[in-house]
Amino acid sequence: MSSNRTTTSITCADLSFTWPDGTAVLDDLSLVVGPGRTGLVGVNGSGKSTLLRLMAGELAPTSGAVRVSGTLGYLPQDVTLNADQRVEQALGIAPVRAAIRAIEAGNTDEETFAVVGDDWDVDERARAALDRLGLEHVTLERRIGELSGGESVLLCLAAQFIRRPDVLLLDEPTNNLDLDARRRLNEAVASWRGTMVIVSHDRELLDHVDRIADLRDGEVRWYGGGFTDYEAALEAEQEAAARMVRVAESDVRRQKKELADARIKLDRRLRYGKKMYENKREPKVVMGERKRQAQVAAGKHRNMHIERLDEARERLTEAEEAVREDKEIRVDLPETEVPAGRTVLTLRDLRIRHGGRADLDVRGPERIALVGGNGAGKTTLLRTIVGEIPAESGQVMTAVPTRYLPQRLDLLDEELTVAQNVGAFAPGATANTVRARLARFLFRGRRADQPVGTLSGGERFRATLAALLLADPPPQLLLLDEPTNNLDLASVRQLTSALSSYRGALIVVSHDVAFLRELGITRWLRLAAESDGAPVRLTTTDPL
Repeated sequence: MSSNRTTTSITCADLSFTWPDGTAVLDDLSLVVGPGRTGLVGVNGSGKSTLLRLMAGELAPTSGAVRVSGTLGYLPQDVTLNADQRVEQALGIAPVRAAIRAIEAGNTDEETFAVVGDDWDVDERARAALDRLGLEHVTLERRIGELSGGESVLLCLAAQFIRRPDVLLLDEPTNNLDLDARRRLNEAVASWRGTMVIVSHDRELLDHVDRIADLRDGEVRWYGGGFTDYEAALEAEQEAAARMVRVAESDVRRQKKELADARIKLDRRLRYGKKMYENKREPKVVMGERKRQAQVAAGKHRNMHIERLDEARERLTEAEEAVREDKEIRVDLPETEVPAGRTVLTLRDLRIRHGGRADLDVRGPERIALVGGNGAGKTTLLRTIVGEIPAESGQVMTAVPTRYLPQRLDLLDEELTVAQNVGAFAPGATANTVRARLARFLFRGRRADQPVGTLSGGERFRATLAALLLADPPPQLLLLDEPTNNLDLASVRQLTSALSSYRGALIVVSHDVAFLRELGITRWLRLAAESDGAPVRLTTTDPL
């Protein structure tokens, strides 16, 4: 680790990146990220995660260069760990612990002592890092496969905090974390003293950064302070941009009127000159010269007004480009409607893997929020309902077409296009019908022909949601597992809009309380132990 963290930085010089299929993501981008905490934001598809992967060295730029001053740590968006590994291996401390045990058993080889170095307190440091992130119950010998998705993310964070790199890159670190884990992460980020770049859409986390880097249209704009300060500055900018649009529109209208008036006036002069010429009131040579001069003057006058109108239109275009438009998904889904009172789902004496238990009746178009801490079994319960994993005992009875949106968004074929994937879910629909429906999910024209493997997190989510909602038969019960993960604020609004038009029953696992409230949740259920030592049960809880 570098001895002076104030000198650490990331430099991107003339950076360009294009995917193998020719899709350009970044073009000639240059920026320098200095010490402190930087929040990297932008709409989905703007290239945030790609830029972070270029900084981390996971991707090679098409042109340009990335230079990192100091040691580097990186936590990707989708954490993948070997389920058979032990926690100590994921933390990167297994060789040191093994060497310490060997020395304690009498081994005096110099190589063994070299492995330990100055890390004689590795157990204490590892334990402190785990405890700090709420993993007090996780032993260093435990298998990774026994941890939940959220616990795996926290484990990878703990590994970075143990290493304490000079430069740390975090891509959506709050994904899959419950409210308590998010609070602990916020505290850890707030205390970080090196260089940190965070790609996130978590407003609370981004309020702990020192500056915001807004990546839009291939350029980065900098804003001081956290996300609240950024929003205030952006709102002021957008108000000013809207005023400029109104001024530019008024100028275009004025220039159009002046051009029309000039044409009328010139037409009158030409008609008068023609009349004078026909009446031959002056010598032919004089009248001919006057006619020529009038035509020249008319041409100059007309061209002047046309140029002014073109300039006004250019100013209007520039003003309009400064106004951000976050398009909404608008979907009418009458086929998904469930009559009030109709039984949709029944769970009877259900016991799921790892001991969770549930009894539940869902009737009509209910909107249920399923909450609980990481590791409580929320994802396991959803996967049991759709039959992905067997129940330990009890019954699951679904009475309507059901679809499940998993956390990892792995339902689609990476090699196929968006249109081909959606068509596979609705084999009876024509290609034109599929494209027309996809347009409602903002996949128009060539965007529908993008391979799924090239999509950003938010674009992949929209494609997966389109495949589920446009499936044949249409789902009347939709199970969503952390659907706002990887989504920017505009995409969360798009998701809320789409689900507002969904007429079936919803069961949603989420730690995004604001999103749940906007969905109009009708019942809140918690999967948790009722008291210490009690089995994990599904119970009704108060709204969050």
